[in-house]
Amino acid sequence: MYTKSIDKANGFVLPNWKPIYTDRTPANSKEPQKKLEIQLNCTLGNLTTTCPASYYPSKLTDQNQASSSSPPPTCPDYFRWIHDDLWHWRETGITSEMMMQARRAAHFRLVIVNGRAYVETYRKAFQSRDTFTLWGILQLLRRYPGKVPDLDLMFNCDDRPVIKIESYRHPDAPAPPPLFRYCGDDTSFDIVFPDWSFWGWPEINIKPWETLSKDLKKGNEKIKWTTREPYAYWIGNPYVAETRKDLLKCNVSEKQDWSARIYAQDWIREQKQGFKQSDLASQCTHRYKIYVEGFGWSVSEKYILACDSVTLLVKPHYYDFYSRGLMPLKHYWPVKDNDKCRSIKHAVDWGNTHEREAQAIGKAANDFIEKQLKMDYVYDYMFHLLSEYSKLLKYKPTVPQKAVELCSEAMACPAEGLAKKFMLESMVEVPSDAIPCNMPPPFGPASLHSNLERKENSLKQVDSWERQYCVTSLVFAL
Repeated sequence: MYTKSIDKANGFVLPNWKPIYTDRTPANSKEPQKKLEIQLNCTLGNLTTTCPASYYPSKLTDQNQASSSSPPPTCPDYFRWIHDDLWHWRETGITSEMMMQARRAAHFRLVIVNGRAYVETYRKAFQSRDTFTLWGILQLLRRYPGKVPDLDLMFNCDDRPVIKIESYRHPDAPAPPPLFRYCGDDTSFDIVFPDWSFWGWPEINIKPWETLSKDLKKGNEKIKWTTREPYAYWIGNPYVAETRKDLLKCNVSEKQDWSARIYAQDWIREQKQGFKQSDLASQCTHRYKIYVEGFGWSVSEKYILACDSVTLLVKPHYYDFYSRGLMPLKHYWPVKDNDKCRSIKHAVDWGNTHEREAQAIGKAANDFIEKQLKMDYVYDYMFHLLSEYSKLLKYKPTVPQKAVELCSEAMACPAEGLAKKFMLESMVEVPSDAIPCNMPPPFGPASLHSNLERKENSLKQVDSWERQYCVTSLVFAL
């Protein structure tokens, strides 16, 4: 499909745009279709303050566009939540003053003008969250040159939403300031955006999603569900939240076996030992895997859902951009937050006596992640969210005085170690030859009610089974 030339001495891609050929050949041509490869240019010295004049095209010519006349697919259903997340500004629009109100909580301000990105940093985020979030946005610009509209936004890289609904409820309250972040909840207005880990998390050696999802698929194939350990598995840092500390009580002991195997992850020791015990693709060894939130939502959810095991999802408080598309009893088994151990024990016993149904839940989750959370759709979600957001702006974005231009060269060329490796690994080298998927319409009152009612009925069904299970267990104990 394409070739990559590497400077072996310095470990980066050599400059220049390069026409390459693909197997996609237009029906009216015998020549293979030329496709533009946008290579990284690391030969211009100090690029931390200056980007190349033409580091990628501002738009693609007709010869670089998709040759297929077939319409793009409809986006996954969870894209419909984009309309809901932006609903609060549908009447007022977003003024510059409203956007600047979000500065107090933002880590950075991002402005895109004529396909070029500019960032004004207010404070450093934890680890490399801000770095890889911005890297991901730059890759969106490389994937769809000239298609991302001008925009101006504030971004917070912390775990919990902060724009609280209750602060804007009274009749005279101003419109809420728009603030992007990785998760939301039912009490906030924060706008949900894909998290940094899709492009890698170098501090704990988590690979970019494009690579890791393939590793997880191979890991799934090593052990069939029926031959996996018939217990619920969790590994992570239990000390970031009370709900995780509470999960430790469910571990097996001399007095009680809740059918859970819980392990505390020491990331400092892991780093010193080369991350030998934290390979995510090697953790698909149990029939059931537990997802529990940390200080806020956790990036681990997609890795757990991708494992073909039944995800035991402890009742969450937060959601990310795709998790609202998950359905209990279809993609996961719900677990009570206030009675975890009994709830986990019931789920495991149910699954081990209903193997076909349990495997179907694990497979549905895996299919969701594999088909609806591939990087194509992650980029399309970003594209549609930013496009819809830009339509709400009541002013023309301009480059802030203190902003610096950001490009892939400015980030990847001076980077080192795993950060550089993951950037090069996740870099978009060829503009997409297809247009983004078609956005589904907003939820209507009836469809939204049906969606929420279906979730609620599934939760009630599990609760009913669980209460009956507890009564039966008590009778046998007597």
